[in-house]
Amino acid sequence: MQSAYISLGDLKANRNALAAPAASAASGCSTTGSAGKSSCGSSDGPDDMPPEIWEKVKNHPCYSEEAHHHYARMHVAVAPACNIQCNYCNRKYDCSNESRPGVVSQKLTPDQAVKKVLTVASEIPQMTVLGIAGPGDALANPKKTFETFRQLQEKAPDIKLCLSTNGLALPDYVDEICRYNIDHVTITINMVDPAVGEKIYPWIYWDHRRITGYEAAKILHERQMLGLEMLTARGVLTKINSVLIPGINDQHLMEVNREVKKRGAFLHNIMPLISEAEHGTHFGLTGQRGPSAQELKEVQDACAGGANLMRHCRQCRADAVGLLGEDRSDEFTLDKIEEMEIVYDLDKRREYQEKVESERQAQHAAKEEALAEAGGDDGMKVLVAVATTGGGKVNEHFGHATEFQIYELTGASTAFIGHRRVDLYCQGGYGEDEQLPSIVNAINDCHAVLVAKIGACPRDELKAAGIEPVEEYAHEFIEKAALAWFAGYRKRVAAGEIEHVERGDASIRQGAVMAA
Repeated sequence: MQSAYISLGDLKANRNALAAPAASAASGCSTTGSAGKSSCGSSDGPDDMPPEIWEKVKNHPCYSEEAHHHYARMHVAVAPACNIQCNYCNRKYDCSNESRPGVVSQKLTPDQAVKKVLTVASEIPQMTVLGIAGPGDALANPKKTFETFRQLQEKAPDIKLCLSTNGLALPDYVDEICRYNIDHVTITINMVDPAVGEKIYPWIYWDHRRITGYEAAKILHERQMLGLEMLTARGVLTKINSVLIPGINDQHLMEVNREVKKRGAFLHNIMPLISEAEHGTHFGLTGQRGPSAQELKEVQDACAGGANLMRHCRQCRADAVGLLGEDRSDEFTLDKIEEMEIVYDLDKRREYQEKVESERQAQHAAKEEALAEAGGDDGMKVLVAVATTGGGKVNEHFGHATEFQIYELTGASTAFIGHRRVDLYCQGGYGEDEQLPSIVNAINDCHAVLVAKIGACPRDELKAAGIEPVEEYAHEFIEKAALAWFAGYRKRVAAGEIEHVERGDASIRQGAVMAA
């Protein structure tokens, strides 16, 4: 059987390609136009893709970098069983203040999940996406997964439906996925070489038996590739998640990127391994380390030109609620939902989202204006950290931040490159000075940190570490504020007032405390 690949480049040339996929092998995210820009990136806009694709991604916080500042998602934990074992996974551990995949506080039935979604959607009108991401595998629990989607398709038709899967069972359920208009599927693909895969997966359960070693990895790889090809042929957008494991697949992920692009993947999300021993995973207990910030960025940069990269992933819990980077699941526990009034007003939700879209357009315009005034590219490149509560603005106090968003700046561009979780500095109204070294380590590769406000003690600590605290642009749009600071920084360097020096590496703090 010949594989049929289809790219978004093909879609631009032939808007009917979704219905009739091409038989020839084409690149998954082809580069088009004189600017040489890949045509299906996380940061792309309506001019970079067909209208029907833009409609699918414009308010999806995981598929659109811009949208993640403005729109919320939620996950419902209806899928506890899993059909593979990963050396980086432990679904039995739960801390309510922790953020990592597989973690939940309550498992739900489909009926409970649907009620929770309707309640959240009535309280958070910018919630546009519902995903099933575990705590096991969505397709290892097909009855619960598809019953949840069936009800939501009827009761909340404006909410986008997504699922995440390891891909082992995916080829068996592509028809079901399309039946319920599940337009977005995430597949975790950590290898395309079974010799690499057997170091990551101890076993799979397939065809009514447990299989180990190279054979298990080979079957998983073949099923993942087949499932990806089938989804692409049916017009379902796919995001590939890959966990970066130093010494195991760090050099291999460039090949993964090439192979998933060839099969039509929309985005590739390369995430750092979470390997703290307290999580009880095999990798954590055997001392396998996660990557540094520089190592992660180097692998992501090495994949440039292949499948377009998502860099704003938060490695969410399987019961996450709210904007990326925040978790409001504690507000919507089953006992609290019982006391809430569900008013699912579709017109009100649309009206609110129109306001959100207006704000988003204002952010985009501010970025373009700032770029036009930037004064050209002199080759200087810096990273800055930003404290934000959402809306694409510098609007959070340093002491209240549980993460910083990281931007790479040049005189001609801004690029969001990721986020860094940190332990909360202000707890109970007071700053915890012992937290400052870990926060500095998390943003040690940055030249500045943009905040709405900052206290004297952390300001002095940052300055001593060579990181400039910046309050002047409070409540400005991030890109406008960052470029304005950078313009001033370059002038100070040119005038000899300060010396531009390269920064060091930074630590990726996974498992950091997310709330007091």
